[in-house]
Amino acid sequence: MASIVKEILAGPIQMADQVSKLAEEAQNFREECLELKSKTEKLAALLRQAARNSNDLYERPTRRIIDDTEQVLDKALVLVAKCRVNTAIKRLFTIIPATAFRKTSMQLENSIGDVQWLLRVSASADERDDEYLGLPPIAANEPILCLIWEQVAILLSGCSIEERSDAAASLVSLARDNDRYGKLIIEEGGVPPLLKLLKEGEMEGQENAARAIGLLGKDPESVEHIVNAGVCSVFAKSLKEGHMKVQTVVAWAISELAANHPKCQDHFSQNNAIRLLVSHLAFETIQEHSKYSIANTKHKSFHSVLMASNTMDSDDDKKHMHQDEDYKPYAHPMGNQTGTQISNIISNTMAMKGVGQQQQHGNNQNGKSGNKSNSPGNAKDAKKQHVGGNAHVSISGTSIKGREYEDPVTKAEMKAMAARALWQLCRGNLTVCHSITESRALLCFAVLLEKGPEDVQSYSAMALMEITAMAEQHPELRRCAFKPTSPAAKAVVEQFLKIINKGDSELLVPCVRAIGNLARTFRATETRIIPPLVKLLDEREPQVSLEAAIALNKFACTDNYLHENHCNAIIEEGGAKHLIQLVYFGEQAVQMPSVTLLCYLALHVPKSEALAQEEVLIVLEWCTKQAHLIGDPTIQSLLPEAKGKLELYQSRARR
Repeated sequence: MASIVKEILAGPIQMADQVSKLAEEAQNFREECLELKSKTEKLAALLRQAARNSNDLYERPTRRIIDDTEQVLDKALVLVAKCRVNTAIKRLFTIIPATAFRKTSMQLENSIGDVQWLLRVSASADERDDEYLGLPPIAANEPILCLIWEQVAILLSGCSIEERSDAAASLVSLARDNDRYGKLIIEEGGVPPLLKLLKEGEMEGQENAARAIGLLGKDPESVEHIVNAGVCSVFAKSLKEGHMKVQTVVAWAISELAANHPKCQDHFSQNNAIRLLVSHLAFETIQEHSKYSIANTKHKSFHSVLMASNTMDSDDDKKHMHQDEDYKPYAHPMGNQTGTQISNIISNTMAMKGVGQQQQHGNNQNGKSGNKSNSPGNAKDAKKQHVGGNAHVSISGTSIKGREYEDPVTKAEMKAMAARALWQLCRGNLTVCHSITESRALLCFAVLLEKGPEDVQSYSAMALMEITAMAEQHPELRRCAFKPTSPAAKAVVEQFLKIINKGDSELLVPCVRAIGNLARTFRATETRIIPPLVKLLDEREPQVSLEAAIALNKFACTDNYLHENHCNAIIEEGGAKHLIQLVYFGEQAVQMPSVTLLCYLALHVPKSEALAQEEVLIVLEWCTKQAHLIGDPTIQSLLPEAKGKLELYQSRARR
């Protein structure tokens, strides 16, 4: 950068020397020209000082100030050149306004002030000696730009860690206050020094830097710039080695960047962010159960493995102790879940996966200690706790030793932000969804939906909603992650059903959507899904009724192999009566899926006595006269066929 700055300064220095020389040779307005010469020489001296200190200069304000200075010097050069004429005829035709010298002199004064400010702002803290920098003349019309320059210059200079942390905090305030300020921070080169502070600073400075970066990514263009600056690798390193409080802010920042520019999802995934976030989600969420390992699983059916005893503790079983890199043997923070259905599912899953990986992992972690914690004071406590005991298994490449000694609030915040980041990273991204489901994140989400804090539950539900949405569109993901025999899928569905049956949770809408997304995965023997969804059609908020109707459509549609079974179940639960009420009296948004669902019922179960008793045919006839309904392409194609089929079978029944 020093060579670039020197190149920038070379032109105006030469121009300033030329102005001084021509001013010395002036024949007319000599006194005014000598005044311009004096100021030009002072400016030239400052420019030479800047060239000598080019290593310390902040490039962005340097370019702006030097560009303006060059324009001023060019005007001064033209002015003093006119004063060199020495014949009466030339004097006659050379007109110099009286105000030209005053204006040029003022502009030179402003340029001197700008360069002086540039030298001060680029100096180290010791050289400035806490001197108030003030505003340079160039920033008179936009003082906020000067403030941004000053804070970024502090980040770039050799100031103390504390000063750099304060500068990052100032940028956080600016970015939070105004989106335009955030764009200016990016344009003025604020991202690289923030990333450097995140790598090198103390905890408070790292938090401020990560928070500033999260606030700067307000739009796709800004996020693209931040990603190109190398944020993904820096964030991954922080998630791997940083203090948990810093990791919490980093996870939040990832969620912000991914939410505002989904194209960055793959960049974070390629930098291992998914695995690192899942490890934080799993920390103290799923307990590692070595005693649940099953021997000789190759010779047992899947069902016998799943239902195996939870008390097996033979020597052969102990050899199968699970050593997976994402989950550690920490106690469950939500209390003892032994005996519950979800706990048994989780336990058996851990055992099954442990057996499959025993050859790879074995006991290669025994006797190894984790990396040192960045948390002050934790290393000593950790040492005391581990004397004479077994050390925790270390996540491969991840420093976790000492995390268990963090305060509960920090742990809860970390888990919430990890779930939030995974939610935003998996939205509409098949690759990330595969990565998440191939880990034990589904089990983590199931546990957190049941017992996690409110915000963790919410983010977990949203993440599962996005994953199931991708599974609905991609059969491969659906078969791998949500096959009926999958213990993880069972655990997730159990929690969905629990929330839907409860009916009054803030998690209701995402869980109903997720169940609808999984409509093709359920077997005919699964009879628990339809009744609670039908119940949600009745006397509910419009949003809940809408989501329930949309979900039931996915069960009843022709593309669902078990559509006839599901349609019969809907009718048996009194769904037709509720749908008729929604068609006649519901809001327009709710009417659409309600009419569609009635059409599917009529198409697939036209012989139903319940449909005849509820006079569904009359309802469908009414729908054909509603312009806003028949204008919908789906209803337009379904309604005539459903009405015709119902007329056919009901007319036969009357005979």
